[in-house]
Amino acid sequence: MQCPGAEYLVSAERTPRKREWRPQIYRKCTDTTWLFLFFLFWTGLLFIMGYSMVAGATGRLLFGYDSFGNVCGKKNSPVEGAPLSGQDMTLKRHVFFMNSCNPEVKDVRLSSTILCVSSCPEEQLDTLEEVQLFADKNGSFLCVYSLNSINYTQNPNADSLCPRLPVPPSKSFPLFNRCVPQTPECYSLFASVLINDVDTLHQILSGIMSGRDTILGLCILTLALSLAMMFTFWFITTLLVHIFIALIISGLLFVCGVLWWLYYDYTHDLSIELDTERENMKCLLGFALVSTVMTAVLLSLIFVFRKRIKLTVELFQVINKAISNSPFLLFQPLWTFAILIFFWVLWVAVLLSLGTAGAAQVIEGGQVEYKPILGIRYMWWYHLIGLIWTSEFILACQQMTVAGALVTCYFNRNKNDPPDRPILWSLSTLFCYHQGTAIKGSFLITVARIPRTILKYIYNTLKDKHNAWSTHMFRCCFCCFWCLDKCLCHLNQNAYAATAINGTDFCTSAKDALKLLSKNSSHFTSVNCFGDFIIFLGKVLVMCLTVFGGLMAFNYNRALQVWAVPLLLVAFFAYFVAHSFLSVFETVLDALFLCFAVDLETNDGSSEKPYFMDQEFLSFVKRINKLKDTRAQGEENSLRNEEGTELQPVV
Repeated sequence: MQCPGAEYLVSAERTPRKREWRPQIYRKCTDTTWLFLFFLFWTGLLFIMGYSMVAGATGRLLFGYDSFGNVCGKKNSPVEGAPLSGQDMTLKRHVFFMNSCNPEVKDVRLSSTILCVSSCPEEQLDTLEEVQLFADKNGSFLCVYSLNSINYTQNPNADSLCPRLPVPPSKSFPLFNRCVPQTPECYSLFASVLINDVDTLHQILSGIMSGRDTILGLCILTLALSLAMMFTFWFITTLLVHIFIALIISGLLFVCGVLWWLYYDYTHDLSIELDTERENMKCLLGFALVSTVMTAVLLSLIFVFRKRIKLTVELFQVINKAISNSPFLLFQPLWTFAILIFFWVLWVAVLLSLGTAGAAQVIEGGQVEYKPILGIRYMWWYHLIGLIWTSEFILACQQMTVAGALVTCYFNRNKNDPPDRPILWSLSTLFCYHQGTAIKGSFLITVARIPRTILKYIYNTLKDKHNAWSTHMFRCCFCCFWCLDKCLCHLNQNAYAATAINGTDFCTSAKDALKLLSKNSSHFTSVNCFGDFIIFLGKVLVMCLTVFGGLMAFNYNRALQVWAVPLLLVAFFAYFVAHSFLSVFETVLDALFLCFAVDLETNDGSSEKPYFMDQEFLSFVKRINKLKDTRAQGEENSLRNEEGTELQPVV
């Protein structure tokens, strides 16, 4: 067998024969048709990006514009029919909403007049005299351009031409130069109107605005806990597993108890008549019920699997030894996140640019609106498919990189001389041969998720016309597509590992991996499942500690809008971050057992066909088989005793 890492040619055999597992011997380009289709699809995405830059008025997006068609921070050309357009706004770089705290603006989106100003009022202005003094002192005019600052207090129409009093304090948003209100109530309404979803986002945005510093601190805590959990699995021992499980049990019981105590405290609080207090109490009751059920289920599973702790420690030691050959695998989530964040920022920028694409249209009062161009909505849907497909492709590249590096180290005869730079070799193999396979696998996930997105869109569009039957039907469809998504994710992971081993296309790899794992499932299914369960417990521990920190931090100030909603968002973020860091262990675990199954399929342990696995892994497998044989023999003896008792004659 040739050494891994070299370039191999496809066999030129012409006679048909049964294909066999030949790890790392043959390598060819797989699923090239899908690579070509993905190239064509991205050609369409690039066209949309270029179109959004040309027709999307990037200047209006980045710098903002007023109600009269003037882009802030630049000299403008006049719009026919709009007398206040075409002004020089070079010194007026900030966008000011005259009535950002006006409750009536909820019914009509962006009915507030928008102006370009030199600076945002950082202190509250209670009278027109203060507005006039601010204009004279800072050169920032908060009334309509046609009204001179001298006439702010004399013009009888000043109430309609100037902002409604009091003017809330505001600061310029760093990226888009918008004057954003600083009071939580005004901020939530202001942001809700911009996104046109007041009822849903009012509570969320007000809570996030009020507790933004706490939320940022909890996110940093989540990152630190995820890194600590990753290194805990890296240096895991029997004592650490016992401590880890003890922390899990204590954390679950403690968080559950704190939630019920807070709910009891809220029910006996004299200020519970406030709407925000009642909303917090309802959310706490929901959190407490969910945490109680989850605690009961997890404690039951821990009790059932308690006898497998020793095997689990040995399993993680085997995994860590496999990772030690390429320790930079632990840093894969970092560069994957960096690429995803770059792509998501680009995607959002293009989406917003498409939203600003339109032709100027003069309405009553000399104000200017930009009417969307025909066909933009179809571009939005195409852009949405590009978001899902490309994101899944990036994640698939990470899975194939991790699996390829592990396969390179596993199928290496000389364990004392591990291959050089297995991650770089895996990356080069991926981009030279198997991009089409990653594209095809990610497309299957996209196909499963697009119907869910369409169903959700239809459900939200027709939510006022739903009856009980249609609501249950939509929920069943969501559940079915969710199950399909999870099955495809597991299928893809095994297919990527099989492609890294044998160099076959996606469908062949998925079929071979499924057949081989089904054939050898008795060897490692229970241990593999318990290993995944321990990793899942690590994610739960990170989430529990983060939620506990959030409970303690948010509960100090019950005057916030609804802090239970941002706490729920922090909990989801904590689990997502922990999953991203610990998923490397899951990928290595699944790929390792597939390599083991291939090793059993192609070798018998003799001198002619020795196993690729090292002695530590081989002894671990032997202990599993011995434990399995002991249990099978015990069950057989028990069955014989029962049969003997039944056949004994009665004396």
